[in-house]
Amino acid sequence: MTTEAARDANGPAGSAPGSKGLKGNALGLVSSVVIGLSSTAPAYSLAASLGLVVVLAGDKSPGIMVLAFIPMYLIAVAYRELNKAEPDCGTTFTWAGRAFGPWVGWLGGWGIIAADVIVMANLAQIAGSYTFQLFGAEDLAGDKLWSTVAGVVWIVLMTYICYRGIEVSARLQYALLGIELAVLAAFAIVAFVKVYSGNAPDTATIPSLAWLWPSGMSVTDIVDAVLIAVFLYWGWDTAVACNEESDDPGRTPGRAAVISTLLLVATNVLVTAAAVAFAGTGTTGIGLGNPDNASDIFAAIGPAIFGDSGFGKVFSILLIISVLTSSAACTQTTILPTARAALSMGAYRAIPTRFANIHPRYLTPSYATWAMGIVSIIFYVGLTFLSSNVLSDSIAAVGLLIAFYYGLTGFACVWYYRHHLRGKDLWTKGVLPGLGALLLLGAFIISAKNYLTAETDTVFGSGGLGVFLIGIGSLVLGGVLMVGYSRVAPAFFRGETLTPGHHDLLLGPEGSVARVGLPDSGDMPTVIAPDLSNLPPGQKPYDPS
Repeated sequence: MTTEAARDANGPAGSAPGSKGLKGNALGLVSSVVIGLSSTAPAYSLAASLGLVVVLAGDKSPGIMVLAFIPMYLIAVAYRELNKAEPDCGTTFTWAGRAFGPWVGWLGGWGIIAADVIVMANLAQIAGSYTFQLFGAEDLAGDKLWSTVAGVVWIVLMTYICYRGIEVSARLQYALLGIELAVLAAFAIVAFVKVYSGNAPDTATIPSLAWLWPSGMSVTDIVDAVLIAVFLYWGWDTAVACNEESDDPGRTPGRAAVISTLLLVATNVLVTAAAVAFAGTGTTGIGLGNPDNASDIFAAIGPAIFGDSGFGKVFSILLIISVLTSSAACTQTTILPTARAALSMGAYRAIPTRFANIHPRYLTPSYATWAMGIVSIIFYVGLTFLSSNVLSDSIAAVGLLIAFYYGLTGFACVWYYRHHLRGKDLWTKGVLPGLGALLLLGAFIISAKNYLTAETDTVFGSGGLGVFLIGIGSLVLGGVLMVGYSRVAPAFFRGETLTPGHHDLLLGPEGSVARVGLPDSGDMPTVIAPDLSNLPPGQKPYDPS
């Protein structure tokens, strides 16, 4: 069973968004912005990747944060426009499939899944390490075996929570974000106060407006640094994905996405400038150019900024808690949307239909959720013992994949609306998304070439060939799997399942009960109860069986 084809007044035929039975008017603008910010996990993202940016850009790192914001904003516009036409839990998979056909759509979906599996290695490593740091077990935090064990435990725990559908309340999620941003603000303020009052280490330097422009850097270093910095903005699109729960689906989610990216650039530039001003970019001690500090700058300079006073110890603990809760929450929100992407692909028979299985009681994509968790553990453990620097390798590789599927979404927006590029739509549906896509395509090509040709002593742990093999290799693997599966189940690849007007309204199994999840969970319920009690008027559910 499929939905009826419909026409969007502002888009091509067959692109009606169609309600999925979610609770309307649940999210206002503020709530949507909070969702966008929560999904990017600012504390975790800065802890994991800021040091890598500084190694490449030095005191120009604040400028790199500004440059990375530009394509993110442009792609946010693309997401906003495509979501107006068709909200679908498959996002890039569905939109690229509509625009360019099933083969390209499949690769878009694979890009999302691959990026999320790879980043789970980073999330688990940070969560495992900070768990031990929270209890003062510094030796265990630095031990590869025990931090890996703790990371695996976090993945299993978050996977189980996603499987059961147990969601943290919205108020608690918002409170955690509030604490996280408050600690980051305190970090920046204390650092600046110490720098300007002369109480900072000898490595400190007074901030300069010149830091906001990467003059003197090579094109290669700029591109590599920007692609890593893109990781700090990754996740804002959740604000757009929750459009059906908004008080104004056509306006609020798009505004929230733009506001989220603006708040993110302000946060990233402020914290980056504070860290560079306080610690400097030297290659020894607490200097941010020290390779030993690159994997986690907060652990390296946090104690020096907050000091040993009672106040300092409290904020040092809060900093650890902020990064821990940020990475743990991001682990959950990574599993949920990835399982939904696999759910959509399974529903359209782009991958085995078992991925579209819905648990009869919990109404979660049970098979897709556990598959995501298990594959993430296998990849994480394997990368940990193959790579001497799992954090930097995974982030750099994810940067390539983000550029790939975000860029593909930008191109899909332009092509999808190619017959409607007039007036204001020329900019919002054409020029801006297209420019963002071109910027990310250029960054993808240049960075991939740099990693391939980097002179390194080892394959992994070098930031060179290892990153290329993880990032590009995962896309090649996806291509091989796609061709192989097209021989086994060709219906999707013939365009027989993903056709205009077919949205992800999935019919649940007998005995299931429709349920609306909390908006902060990232789990977008699209399951239609067997009795059709939550089926939108005029729609038909898709039965993957």
